[in-house]
Amino acid sequence: MRLVMLILILIIYGVRGKESEKVINTEGNPDSVVWVVQLSDIHFSVHHPDRAHDFHKYVGPALKTINPSLVLITGDLTDGKSKDLLTMKQNEDEWVEYRDVMDSVIERSGLDKSLFFDLRGNHDNFGVPVVGGSLDFFSKYSINGQLGRSGSVNSITVETQERKHLFVGFDSTMSIGLRGPTNVFGHPTDQLLKDLDLELSRWDSQSVKPVTKISFGHFPLSFSAPSGSGRTLEDVFLKHSISAYLCGHLHTKFGKNLKRFHQSSNRSLSLHKLFQFNMHQSSFQNNVNCPPETLSIQEFWEWEMGDWRKNRQLRILAIDSGHVSYVDIDFQSGSKKTIILPTFPLDSRFMSTSLSHHKYECQSVPPSYETIRALVFSVSPVVSVVARVYDSRYGNFDLVVEAPMNMIKHANETSRGELYVVPWNYKAFEDASPDRFWLQVEAIDIMGRSTLTELRPFSINGHRFKLSWSWKEFLVMGCQWSALYYPLFWSALGCMFFFLLLPKALVLFSNKIYTYKNFIANKSFANGVLWVLQELCRVRTLWFSWIGYLFYLILSPWFIGHVFTEGENKGYMTYIGWAVQTSHGKGKHEYVGAPDVMVVVLPHLLFVVLPAFFATGALTAERGIYREHMLAFSGKKKDDVDLNSRKSLSNGNQSNIQSNFLFSKRWIRKLLYVVCLAVCWKHFMNCRTLTKAYEMNPVLHFLGYGFSIPLLLAYAVSETRSA
Repeated sequence: MRLVMLILILIIYGVRGKESEKVINTEGNPDSVVWVVQLSDIHFSVHHPDRAHDFHKYVGPALKTINPSLVLITGDLTDGKSKDLLTMKQNEDEWVEYRDVMDSVIERSGLDKSLFFDLRGNHDNFGVPVVGGSLDFFSKYSINGQLGRSGSVNSITVETQERKHLFVGFDSTMSIGLRGPTNVFGHPTDQLLKDLDLELSRWDSQSVKPVTKISFGHFPLSFSAPSGSGRTLEDVFLKHSISAYLCGHLHTKFGKNLKRFHQSSNRSLSLHKLFQFNMHQSSFQNNVNCPPETLSIQEFWEWEMGDWRKNRQLRILAIDSGHVSYVDIDFQSGSKKTIILPTFPLDSRFMSTSLSHHKYECQSVPPSYETIRALVFSVSPVVSVVARVYDSRYGNFDLVVEAPMNMIKHANETSRGELYVVPWNYKAFEDASPDRFWLQVEAIDIMGRSTLTELRPFSINGHRFKLSWSWKEFLVMGCQWSALYYPLFWSALGCMFFFLLLPKALVLFSNKIYTYKNFIANKSFANGVLWVLQELCRVRTLWFSWIGYLFYLILSPWFIGHVFTEGENKGYMTYIGWAVQTSHGKGKHEYVGAPDVMVVVLPHLLFVVLPAFFATGALTAERGIYREHMLAFSGKKKDDVDLNSRKSLSNGNQSNIQSNFLFSKRWIRKLLYVVCLAVCWKHFMNCRTLTKAYEMNPVLHFLGYGFSIPLLLAYAVSETRSA
């Protein structure tokens, strides 16, 4: 009996010990604020040693100055690309460099290694057939791997006297890592979502302190597929109303406003499952139900950050009495002597929430509203910090507040960082406009160097300043590509099938024949389209070839190639993914990589197949125009021209005819030649990329994919050569 009791005690204390390992109790002031550092898309590469060199040069000293509670590295630790960027697979030398540089950075920063959390990105998963295998260098060289964090979900809690701050990171990369470019989406499984849900619920029934929840991963939600049951990461985040989801993956080449506010309202609408047209999904509700404690608002911010790869960016994220804010630092121009992060009031463009608006309307304002607050990190002692508030009501930035800020200090207590505050009458800044008032903070160090923050709009009322995306930002943040892939694929194929079958059906069932003469007599868009399509139908071999090619795209493998870093096993790709033989599949093939294959499928359909289809139709229509002009010039009707007269005309009289009427030189046809050449060039470049990416033989491994379009265009050019 005693033995049983002893075992139970050991189990209980063992579990408690594991729980305590996941909690960091902060020591020192300021007690109300916790701040962490995020880095993403480092892309250490054997071909670009400057990335690791600059990381070692700038990040270690910066972390020593900032002294964060955690350092979060959200994926793409190594590049995994050849020098020409076409072959994407693991390179162990890059991982050795990552391990060595991180060890040096950690040592220079003075931080404990356990405070660093690095995640796997899609580049870290290129060509990795199984997690834990010989090619899974992440498990061997990453910080998480070295510290035994082998699970797909890892959490850590940073606790102060006032609040708990729960950080939950997760790895949603493919379980079977394909080579790029068909490895660009996150693939959360039902088990991962269950584990994530469990970790985010950690303190729901155990903590008397309020809990701020932050999640971090590699992929934006627009590039995250649903699980097998149809659940999404967004569902889990909304359920827990996390404050923010931090991610990377997109870099800054698509824009700098890669942020998105998610709300549960209107999520049942089918359109929302495909698109979100603005950064902010909807406006605040005018009717506010009080008290705010009874509210069940489901919302969160998604903040993608810039990359280290080219832009040398680092983010500092702070949580001040529940208010979450951040600042992005650019090291392209060198190290920063002073960094300022205003923590209140919040930027109304990227940080305001519905909950803060409801609290203000219900007069449930926390004490943090009574001061302007800012964290200041400096390599030299700071002698002056000033807060300035500007009023833009009349079109100019008129200074209305200028006040020196004081650092919070407590006797006999250590300091983790410098939080500067200044009291203000926040009620004087109530306004329905979210961008009337703007905040700027200036710090001057002992060397006389001045540092200014950018002007930030704020709204004490909690209103959000609606900032629109550019078209590129909308494409990568506002479009849910995993939901859009199949509708786009079938729409493109359905459009081409419709254009091919409709004119044939009109001829067979209604005997309606559309010609150039009919179009000239009754000009309309419908008549023009039907005439062009019927001209294509008259070239029977070309028409049947197009029908056959479209069925080939649906029913047959597109090409065969190497999908893993090493080994002789090949897979074949179709529009539904790669069919690969897995280590646990007992010789069977498994489809993986959907919707990732869309990066090959959709460009081929939209920029090669569709243009080639319309080019062949235009060539046949141009031949019809040329034939009518030849008949009109010769004074003969179409019915009078038999095969012998056409041959005679072609051999003897064509040169005279061509020199005497307007269309003899066939400039439209020459323009269509250029279009055909452009399509072939685009297709050739796509084939070249795929050949190198998957180490394929162009003749043996993708004969149908590689040569069908050029052959269709060549046949169309040949068949429409003469009238």
